[in-house]
Amino acid sequence: MDKNQLLEETRRKLAAANEHFKQEIGKMRTGRAHPGMLDSVIVEAYGQSMPLKALAAISVPEPQLLQLTPFDPSNLQAISEAISNNKALGFNPADDGRVVRIQIPPLTEETRQQMVKMLHQKLEEAMIAGRNARHEALRLVEQAEKDKDIGKDERFSLEKRIDELLTNQKNEAESLAKAKEQEILTV
Repeated sequence: MDKNQLLEETRRKLAAANEHFKQEIGKMRTGRAHPGMLDSVIVEAYGQSMPLKALAAISVPEPQLLQLTPFDPSNLQAISEAISNNKALGFNPADDGRVVRIQIPPLTEETRQQMVKMLHQKLEEAMIAGRNARHEALRLVEQAEKDKDIGKDERFSLEKRIDELLTNQKNEAESLAKAKEQEILTV
C-alpha cells in the first residue's frame, strides 16, 4: 500500500464531494436570478434531448429577470415549453418571438425556510460522502496493518492525516452552506 496514493485518493474523493455540493447549491434559488438556475433544464431540439445552455445564451439583465436568447430562433418554442414543463423550477416563461424572459418571483419567508432545509439536507449528503471516503480509507489502512505492510505508529499517523483531510472538507462545506444560507435569507 502506498501511503501517499491513499491520502491523495482520499483527498480527491473529499474534493469531489465538496464539488458536487457546490454544484447542488449553485442550482438552488435565492432571491436573485442567476443562469445556474436553469442548468437542469433539458430541451427536445433537433430530434434529441439537449441541455438548455447548448441552445441559448442565458443572461441576467435585472436581479429578478433571466433572459434567454436562442442560438437558433426555431428552438424558441421548445425552450419555452421545456422551462414551463419543469415543475421543479415553477417558472412561467414569456417569449416575444426573439428571446425568452423569465420573471423570478420573490421568495416568501416560508419558501426561504424550505430552501434552507434543502440546503441543510444537501450539506448532510456532502458530509455523508466525506465520512464514507474516510471510512474506506481507514479500512484500507487497517487492512495494511493486518497484512504487516505498515506498523501501528504509521497506522495512527495515517488515520490522523485522514481525519485532518475530513475536517478540512467539513469546514469548507459548512462555510459554503453558511454563505448560501445567508444569500437565501437576504431579502
